[in-house]
Amino acid sequence: MIVESAPAKINLALHVRARRPDGYHELETLFAFVTDGDSVTLTPGPLSLTITGPFAAGLSGEGDNLVLRAARGFAERFGTSVGGAFTLDKHLPVASGIGGGSADAAAALRTLARANDIAIDDPRLCALAADLGSDVPACLLGRTALGQGRGEKLEPLDGPSGMPVLLVNPGVAVSTAAVFKAWDGRDRGPMPDGDVLSLARAGRNDLEAPARALAPEIDAVLALLEKGVPLLSRMSGSGATCFALYANVSDRAAAAAMISAAHPRWWCLETTLA
Repeated sequence: MIVESAPAKINLALHVRARRPDGYHELETLFAFVTDGDSVTLTPGPLSLTITGPFAAGLSGEGDNLVLRAARGFAERFGTSVGGAFTLDKHLPVASGIGGGSADAAAALRTLARANDIAIDDPRLCALAADLGSDVPACLLGRTALGQGRGEKLEPLDGPSGMPVLLVNPGVAVSTAAVFKAWDGRDRGPMPDGDVLSLARAGRNDLEAPARALAPEIDAVLALLEKGVPLLSRMSGSGATCFALYANVSDRAAAAAMISAAHPRWWCLETTLA
């Protein structure tokens, strides 16, 4: 049995620079990861996927989960048999801007790499990750990085490991494709220079405005996060999950308590940067 964590991804900043002829967008994004998320377990057997956890129902009936696509792609790239009994323990909301599906696919690739003695930085594995999705290479790397291109060109950075983080989702699934389609096409400039926290604070999320137009619940999340004296609060990815960074655990706990009291059905996760 091989177990790999699939931690949540957050975009500390996300600059959309241009629409590309291939249908993707040219991005500059500051990836970071927290210490909590889903997990993927691989045991010997025919190819199968069992989904457990509090958000398992959100993936029920999905015929082509990214974990299975990762397994089939791995067999094709590395000439192995298509097999493996996967269990995905789903603790992250679905379609929420924190890379849940991408993190799961990356974790599946890591389990298969370990099972077949393949290095995580093998170029074939990295290419497969990029084919599976724009965020999968960053999730395979699993550390703070500057992403360019459509997010697959990565430059690892030293991030503020251990910083308290609060993730909040109002229970709304947002379509990534719809948010990108609603982007106004305006290039608001490149990522600035500096350390990771300075970059994050000076940066922005260009998808926040279109996502808020499609899901007004995001407005309420950000307004409440701002009341909790964060170092930074912002929407992650294409939404609807938002995050806040804090100077200490006490500030994070106070903000989480305030938000949970006001909206007990919202998803809140108190965690730290990896």
